[in-house]
Amino acid sequence: MSRNQRIGLIVAAALVAVLAFVIASPGSDDEGANKASQTTPAAKTRTEAPAPPKPDVARIAIRGGEAVGGPGEIKVKKGDAVVIVVSADAADDIHLHGYDIEKKAAPGKPARFRFKANFEGEFEIESHVAEDAGREPLVGTLIVEPR
Repeated sequence: MSRNQRIGLIVAAALVAVLAFVIASPGSDDEGANKASQTTPAAKTRTEAPAPPKPDVARIAIRGGEAVGGPGEIKVKKGDAVVIVVSADAADDIHLHGYDIEKKAAPGKPARFRFKANFEGEFEIESHVAEDAGREPLVGTLIVEPR
């Protein structure tokens, strides 16, 4: 086979390949645009998982070294996000037993606890200032129930 015959064979094979590609392709860009415009808006909307609900904020107020209304009781389920805000009319150290979290509270600067309830049981929330003064330190109880 001569050099010219080989070149002609390659060109013919290339033309057949291009022709096969054009026939097999699904359509032009214009056709795709028409299909996209025919879809409903609901079909275009992405479905996303709903955001987890914001946790309820449990509030405890301490006045005169005691919890207003008595010690609070906070009930949550295991795995819940927990937010506890303890306000005080004097400087105080608030301790959540079991989770071993301690925060300082002061007038205008409440102690803010934010954590995940990973442990089941009842956990005392105490004022270390009241305890040091010989008063009842319990200002609340966190109850984490099974899911």
